[in-house]
Amino acid sequence: MSVLVAYFTASGAGVTEKLAKRIASLTGGTLYQIKPETPYTKADLDWTTKASRSSVEMADKDCRPALADNDAPVADADVVYIGYPVWWYREPSIIDTFAAAYDFSGKKIVLFATSGSSDIGTEAGERIEAITGVKVSGAKRFAASVSDEQLKAWAQF
Repeated sequence: MSVLVAYFTASGAGVTEKLAKRIASLTGGTLYQIKPETPYTKADLDWTTKASRSSVEMADKDCRPALADNDAPVADADVVYIGYPVWWYREPSIIDTFAAAYDFSGKKIVLFATSGSSDIGTEAGERIEAITGVKVSGAKRFAASVSDEQLKAWAQF
């Protein structure tokens, strides 16, 4: 079984990236970073400003920020883990762009998210399913302190 662990991170804090690396290591998966064509700046990520790029994107659920590339090895994977930080109680819009950019037919999609307090919710899975036409499995939000044992148990659901 071939595994791809695709993840998005913007803040540079490293929580989502570190978790993605751990999942890739535990599953033997290939790691791929989802990058926007235009990287986010600190000002873009200022959620307290309604005019910031991230605030504007998250207010429009149809927003699809451009990807830096379309090189994710999705075609080679049987299972695709997609990870992201929770923004405004849902997945960042770039995740929807990524989901729309590839054919996930016949693949198992598993969502994982990071957040200090917000849950992953059900909306992300429903949105990804609507975009890809593929059922999402095992969506879960993790704290930075999650143990390898907890990740292993989840990854084998």
